[in-house]
Amino acid sequence: MKDSLTLKSSPVEQPAVPVTFYTILFAISLSHFLNDMIQSVITSVYPLLKQNYKLSFAQVGLITFVFQVTASLLQPFVGNYTDKKPMPYSFAIGMVFSLAGIILLTYAHGFAIVLFSVALVGIGSAVFHPEASKVAYYASGGKRGLAQSIFQLGGNGGSAVGPLLAALIVIPFGQYNIVWFALAAILAIVVLWKVGDWYKTHLDLRARQKKGMQEKRPALGKSKVMVSLLILLVLMFSKFFYMASITSYFTFYLIDKFSLSIQQSQVYLFVFLGAVAAGTLLGGSLGDKFGRKIIIWISILGAAPFSLLLPYANLFWTGVLAALIGVIIASAFSAILVYAQELLPGKIGMVSGLFFGLAFGMGGLGSALLGYMADHTSVIYVFKICSFLPLLGVITAFLPDLKRKFIIAS
Repeated sequence: MKDSLTLKSSPVEQPAVPVTFYTILFAISLSHFLNDMIQSVITSVYPLLKQNYKLSFAQVGLITFVFQVTASLLQPFVGNYTDKKPMPYSFAIGMVFSLAGIILLTYAHGFAIVLFSVALVGIGSAVFHPEASKVAYYASGGKRGLAQSIFQLGGNGGSAVGPLLAALIVIPFGQYNIVWFALAAILAIVVLWKVGDWYKTHLDLRARQKKGMQEKRPALGKSKVMVSLLILLVLMFSKFFYMASITSYFTFYLIDKFSLSIQQSQVYLFVFLGAVAAGTLLGGSLGDKFGRKIIIWISILGAAPFSLLLPYANLFWTGVLAALIGVIIASAFSAILVYAQELLPGKIGMVSGLFFGLAFGMGGLGSALLGYMADHTSVIYVFKICSFLPLLGVITAFLPDLKRKFIIAS
């Protein structure tokens, strides 16, 4: 089968007819699903950890900060290094760190051990994302938005399923049941090793034919590229600070405002994260068809009316608005990432690592700051303040339209 995990050929053998390797994309998406499902366990068991270790909201935010900053600081360096010296099996090795972290979290007997365990998961994530995103790029056959969406869909799906499984397996029966998620890490290691076989073959063929390959690059000056990257970073800030308020504190918000149980609140978080998964798939394919800029514009600024209404809605409309926000705002990341990759086509790993790293870092910083704010005000007040963040999407107007600005370079 031409796009199987044991594939011995590569798209570079047929440059005139790009091939989309869907089996590779689905395999890397499955791995992303498992990786992010493991990560989502951390935020899903916050109420349990808060109760077991008698933590403040600031300490809860610190857990996310340690995990996400660990991942964010390492990812650009990993991506830059693997651009120069590709390591086809590095993401499988990275998953071993996540396996160790989830086992350690299961048996943690103090707050310091909790922080160390989530740092290990962060290291695993830092190694996984840049190379996995690069595989999606190479396997896309030119459908880069769709490929990144399939890859991201796995991650968002894992993030959505994780809280639901935690509500069923961990919350009712205790912290020791987190160990069941170690099985997901083991499965991911096996899948990623097989993907590594394909990736190694692809890189070997790519290296042999590199001189004959042509590459698209934007017909933009260096200063315009830098300004465009700065705009993308501000948009990332808007998106991921807002996302941090939902992923870290939505359950506390629902418990505080509507007196829901922990398990009931997890269902609403699952609805939001499921909507995020759906929005991710839509954003990439629509970006391929209509251009990245219009999707970035709609996905961030378009979420603003619903985010502004959310803090004033009743329980039913809170669920509806959360789902709408999830679908709309999630479509941004694939478009932003591919847009950045097309700005700097020779540095796919570094760009992927930088933007995945910023996603984690901004989410972690946002979680810590919002936790501090919640301790000194209330979770409801935090949601009111964060509701204005999607309005920053208006600066998308200053991004150039890359569809009309590409040139071919040998």
